[in-house]
Amino acid sequence: PLFTIGKPIAQRHFLLIGGAVFVLLALLWWLAGASGAVPKIFLPAPGDVWARMLKLAADGTLWSDLKVSVYRIAVAFLVSSAMSIVIGVFAGCYGFWKAATEPLVDFVRYMPVVAFVPLTILWAGTSDFQKFLIIWIGTFFQQVLMVMDAIKRVPADFVGLGRTLGMPDRRILLRIVLPSALPGIWDALRISLGWAWTWLVLAELVAATSGLGYRITVSQRFFQTDTIIGYILLLGFLGLITDQAMRAGEKVLFRYNRRRN
Repeated sequence: PLFTIGKPIAQRHFLLIGGAVFVLLALLWWLAGASGAVPKIFLPAPGDVWARMLKLAADGTLWSDLKVSVYRIAVAFLVSSAMSIVIGVFAGCYGFWKAATEPLVDFVRYMPVVAFVPLTILWAGTSDFQKFLIIWIGTFFQQVLMVMDAIKRVPADFVGLGRTLGMPDRRILLRIVLPSALPGIWDALRISLGWAWTWLVLAELVAATSGLGYRITVSQRFFQTDTIIGYILLLGFLGLITDQAMRAGEKVLFRYNRRRN
Protein backbone atom coordinates (compact mmCIF):
# COMPACT_ATOMS: atom_id res chain seq x y z
CA PRO A 1 0.00 0.00 0.00
CA LEU A 2 2.91 2.38 0.62
CA PHE A 3 3.86 2.38 -3.07
CA THR A 4 0.49 1.77 -4.72
CA ILE A 5 -1.24 4.61 -6.56
CA GLY A 6 -4.44 5.68 -4.85
CA LYS A 7 -4.02 3.46 -1.80
CA PRO A 8 -4.41 5.26 1.55
CA ILE A 9 -1.59 4.96 4.04
CA ALA A 10 -2.18 3.88 7.63
CA GLN A 11 -1.91 6.67 10.18
CA ARG A 12 0.91 4.96 12.08
CA HIS A 13 2.92 4.58 8.88
CA PHE A 14 2.26 8.21 8.00
CA LEU A 15 3.53 9.41 11.37
CA LEU A 16 6.51 7.05 11.32
CA ILE A 17 7.68 8.10 7.86
CA GLY A 18 7.08 11.78 8.52
CA GLY A 19 8.94 11.63 11.83
CA ALA A 20 11.83 9.74 10.22
CA VAL A 21 12.26 12.51 7.65
CA PHE A 22 12.57 15.12 10.41
CA VAL A 23 15.05 12.97 12.32
CA LEU A 24 17.13 12.42 9.18
CA LEU A 25 17.26 16.14 8.42
CA ALA A 26 18.26 16.92 12.02
CA LEU A 27 21.01 14.30 11.82
CA LEU A 28 22.35 15.74 8.57
CA TRP A 29 22.27 19.21 10.14
CA TRP A 30 24.23 17.97 13.15
CA LEU A 31 26.77 16.16 10.97
CA ALA A 32 27.32 19.25 8.82
CA GLY A 33 28.21 21.25 11.91
CA ALA A 34 30.12 18.56 13.80
CA SER A 35 32.30 17.68 10.82
CA GLY A 36 33.26 21.30 10.23
CA ALA A 37 32.05 21.07 6.62
CA VAL A 38 30.03 24.24 7.17
CA PRO A 39 31.42 27.09 9.32
CA LYS A 40 29.54 27.61 12.56
CA ILE A 41 28.72 31.21 11.70
CA PHE A 42 26.70 29.95 8.73
CA LEU A 43 25.17 26.83 10.27
CA PRO A 44 25.37 26.47 14.05
CA ALA A 45 24.70 23.04 15.53
CA PRO A 46 21.18 22.11 16.69
CA GLY A 47 22.36 22.22 20.30
CA ASP A 48 23.60 25.79 19.89
CA VAL A 49 20.30 26.88 18.39
CA TRP A 50 18.37 25.20 21.19
CA ALA A 51 20.56 26.84 23.84
CA ARG A 52 20.09 30.25 22.23
CA MET A 53 16.31 29.86 22.14
CA LEU A 54 16.27 28.83 25.80
CA LYS A 55 18.27 31.95 26.66
CA LEU A 56 15.89 34.19 24.71
CA ALA A 57 12.94 32.54 26.42
CA ALA A 58 14.51 32.99 29.85
CA ASP A 59 15.14 36.72 29.42
CA GLY A 60 11.65 37.31 27.96
CA THR A 61 12.75 38.36 24.47
CA LEU A 62 11.18 35.34 22.79
CA TRP A 63 7.83 35.74 24.54
CA SER A 64 7.71 39.46 23.79
CA ASP A 65 8.36 38.88 20.08
CA LEU A 66 5.89 36.02 19.96
CA LYS A 67 3.13 37.99 21.66
CA VAL A 68 3.45 40.89 19.24
CA SER A 69 3.44 38.68 16.13
CA VAL A 70 0.51 36.54 17.28
CA TYR A 71 -1.49 39.68 18.04
CA ARG A 72 -0.81 41.12 14.60
CA ILE A 73 -1.71 37.97 12.72
CA ALA A 74 -4.82 37.32 14.83
CA VAL A 75 -6.30 40.79 14.26
CA ALA A 76 -5.49 40.99 10.55
CA PHE A 77 -6.56 37.44 9.78
CA LEU A 78 -9.87 37.72 11.64
CA VAL A 79 -10.74 40.99 9.88
CA SER A 80 -9.74 39.61 6.48
CA SER A 81 -11.68 36.38 7.03
CA ALA A 82 -14.85 38.12 8.21
CA MET A 83 -14.85 40.48 5.23
CA SER A 84 -14.03 37.79 2.69
CA ILE A 85 -16.73 35.41 3.94
CA VAL A 86 -19.47 38.03 3.64
CA ILE A 87 -18.35 39.25 0.22
CA GLY A 88 -17.51 35.77 -1.08
CA VAL A 89 -20.88 34.32 -0.05
CA PHE A 90 -22.84 37.09 -1.76
CA ALA A 91 -20.64 36.98 -4.86
CA GLY A 92 -20.99 33.22 -5.03
CA CYS A 93 -24.78 33.35 -4.73
CA TYR A 94 -25.84 36.39 -6.71
CA GLY A 95 -24.83 37.33 -10.25
CA PHE A 96 -24.82 41.06 -9.52
CA TRP A 97 -22.32 40.75 -6.70
CA LYS A 98 -20.19 38.35 -8.71
CA ALA A 99 -19.97 40.86 -11.56
CA ALA A 100 -19.16 43.66 -9.10
CA THR A 101 -16.52 41.66 -7.21
CA GLU A 102 -14.78 39.00 -9.28
CA PRO A 103 -13.06 41.20 -11.93
CA LEU A 104 -11.60 43.52 -9.28
CA VAL A 105 -10.48 40.65 -7.07
CA ASP A 106 -8.89 38.86 -10.03
CA PHE A 107 -7.06 42.06 -10.94
CA VAL A 108 -5.70 42.83 -7.48
CA ARG A 109 -4.71 39.29 -6.51
CA TYR A 110 -2.06 39.20 -9.25
CA MET A 111 -0.32 42.25 -7.81
CA PRO A 112 2.73 41.20 -5.75
CA VAL A 113 2.13 41.79 -2.05
CA VAL A 114 5.78 42.81 -1.68
CA ALA A 115 5.14 45.78 -3.95
CA PHE A 116 2.64 47.16 -1.45
CA VAL A 117 5.18 47.32 1.40
CA PRO A 118 6.63 50.76 0.48
CA LEU A 119 3.13 52.14 -0.07
CA THR A 120 1.82 50.87 3.27
CA ILE A 121 4.85 52.35 5.01
CA LEU A 122 3.99 55.73 3.46
CA TRP A 123 0.41 55.34 4.63
CA ALA A 124 0.94 53.96 8.13
CA GLY A 125 4.65 54.14 8.93
CA THR A 126 5.91 51.15 10.90
CA SER A 127 2.81 50.88 13.08
CA ASP A 128 0.82 47.71 13.66
CA PHE A 129 -1.73 48.99 11.17
CA GLN A 130 0.88 48.70 8.43
CA LYS A 131 1.33 45.02 9.32
CA PHE A 132 -2.44 44.55 9.30
CA LEU A 133 -2.60 46.03 5.81
CA ILE A 134 0.07 43.73 4.40
CA ILE A 135 -1.54 40.62 5.88
CA TRP A 136 -4.98 41.77 4.70
CA ILE A 137 -3.78 42.44 1.15
CA GLY A 138 -2.03 39.08 1.05
CA THR A 139 -5.04 37.05 2.23
CA PHE A 140 -8.31 38.88 1.58
CA PHE A 141 -8.49 38.70 -2.21
CA GLN A 142 -7.48 35.05 -2.31
CA GLN A 143 -9.99 34.25 0.41
CA VAL A 144 -12.84 35.90 -1.50
CA LEU A 145 -12.24 33.70 -4.54
CA MET A 146 -11.95 30.54 -2.45
CA VAL A 147 -15.16 31.34 -0.57
CA MET A 148 -16.91 31.95 -3.89
CA ASP A 149 -15.64 28.60 -5.12
CA ALA A 150 -16.93 26.85 -1.99
CA ILE A 151 -20.37 28.37 -2.61
CA LYS A 152 -20.34 27.32 -6.26
CA ARG A 153 -19.57 23.72 -5.26
CA VAL A 154 -22.89 23.41 -3.42
CA PRO A 155 -24.90 20.94 -5.55
CA ALA A 156 -27.57 22.67 -7.62
CA ASP A 157 -29.96 19.88 -6.62
CA PHE A 158 -29.84 21.11 -3.02
CA VAL A 159 -30.93 24.60 -4.05
CA GLY A 160 -33.55 23.16 -6.38
CA LEU A 161 -34.95 21.07 -3.55
CA GLY A 162 -35.28 24.18 -1.42
CA ARG A 163 -37.18 25.96 -4.16
CA THR A 164 -39.44 22.93 -4.59
CA LEU A 165 -40.27 23.14 -0.90
CA GLY A 166 -41.18 26.80 -1.34
CA MET A 167 -38.27 28.19 0.67
CA PRO A 168 -37.41 31.87 0.04
CA ASP A 169 -33.87 32.83 -0.98
CA ARG A 170 -32.95 33.88 2.54
CA ARG A 171 -33.83 30.47 3.99
CA ILE A 172 -32.13 28.66 1.12
CA LEU A 173 -28.96 30.63 1.86
CA LEU A 174 -29.06 30.06 5.61
CA ARG A 175 -30.40 26.50 5.73
CA ILE A 176 -28.95 24.92 2.59
CA VAL A 177 -26.14 26.87 0.94
CA LEU A 178 -24.14 27.92 4.00
CA PRO A 179 -24.22 24.55 5.83
CA SER A 180 -23.10 22.84 2.62
CA ALA A 181 -20.36 25.38 1.87
CA LEU A 182 -19.00 25.98 5.38
CA PRO A 183 -16.56 23.01 5.39
CA GLY A 184 -15.04 24.31 2.14
CA ILE A 185 -14.93 27.85 3.50
CA TRP A 186 -13.20 26.63 6.66
CA ASP A 187 -10.62 24.79 4.58
CA ALA A 188 -10.02 27.95 2.55
CA LEU A 189 -9.39 29.88 5.76
CA ARG A 190 -6.98 27.20 6.96
CA ILE A 191 -4.95 27.47 3.77
CA SER A 192 -4.92 31.26 3.81
CA LEU A 193 -3.76 31.27 7.44
CA GLY A 194 -0.49 29.79 6.22
CA TRP A 195 -0.15 32.68 3.78
CA ALA A 196 -0.88 35.12 6.59
CA TRP A 197 2.20 33.92 8.50
CA THR A 198 4.30 34.53 5.40
CA TRP A 199 3.06 38.09 4.92
CA LEU A 200 3.45 38.84 8.63
CA VAL A 201 7.13 37.93 8.52
CA LEU A 202 7.58 39.95 5.33
CA ALA A 203 6.10 43.03 6.98
CA GLU A 204 8.19 42.59 10.12
CA LEU A 205 11.40 41.99 8.20
CA VAL A 206 11.07 45.25 6.28
CA ALA A 207 9.37 47.68 8.63
CA ALA A 208 9.06 46.84 12.31
CA THR A 209 10.51 47.53 15.72
CA SER A 210 9.23 44.31 17.30
CA GLY A 211 8.05 40.83 16.41
CA LEU A 212 9.56 37.58 15.14
CA GLY A 213 10.51 38.99 11.73
CA TYR A 214 12.11 42.03 13.31
CA ARG A 215 14.25 39.83 15.56
CA ILE A 216 15.45 37.88 12.51
CA THR A 217 16.52 41.13 10.82
CA VAL A 218 18.37 42.38 13.90
CA SER A 219 20.09 39.01 14.34
CA GLN A 220 21.30 39.10 10.73
CA ARG A 221 23.03 42.42 11.37
CA PHE A 222 24.99 40.92 14.26
CA PHE A 223 25.66 37.53 12.62
CA GLN A 224 23.52 35.73 15.22
CA THR A 225 22.76 32.80 12.95
CA ASP A 226 21.56 30.64 15.84
CA THR A 227 18.78 33.13 16.56
CA ILE A 228 17.81 33.37 12.89
CA ILE A 229 17.53 29.61 12.50
CA GLY A 230 15.73 29.26 15.83
CA TYR A 231 13.12 31.84 14.89
CA ILE A 232 12.64 30.31 11.43
CA LEU A 233 12.01 26.92 13.04
CA LEU A 234 9.66 28.55 15.54
CA LEU A 235 7.66 30.10 12.69
CA GLY A 236 7.35 26.70 11.05
CA PHE A 237 6.23 25.21 14.35
CA LEU A 238 3.62 27.94 14.85
CA GLY A 239 2.30 27.43 11.35
CA LEU A 240 2.03 23.69 11.94
CA ILE A 241 0.20 24.20 15.23
CA THR A 242 -2.35 26.62 13.76
CA ASP A 243 -2.90 24.36 10.75
CA GLN A 244 -3.51 21.30 12.93
CA ALA A 245 -5.80 23.34 15.18
CA MET A 246 -7.87 24.33 12.15
CA ARG A 247 -8.02 20.69 11.01
CA ALA A 248 -9.17 19.61 14.47
CA GLY A 249 -11.77 22.38 14.48
CA GLU A 250 -13.09 21.17 11.14
CA LYS A 251 -13.65 17.67 12.53
CA VAL A 252 -15.56 19.05 15.50
CA LEU A 253 -17.62 21.72 13.75
CA PHE A 254 -18.54 19.86 10.58
CA ARG A 255 -19.23 16.30 11.65
CA TYR A 256 -22.35 16.35 9.49
CA ASN A 257 -20.18 16.80 6.41
CA ARG A 258 -18.16 13.64 7.18
CA ARG A 259 -21.36 11.67 7.69
CA ARG A 260 -22.73 12.96 4.40
CA ASN A 261 -19.52 12.05 2.57
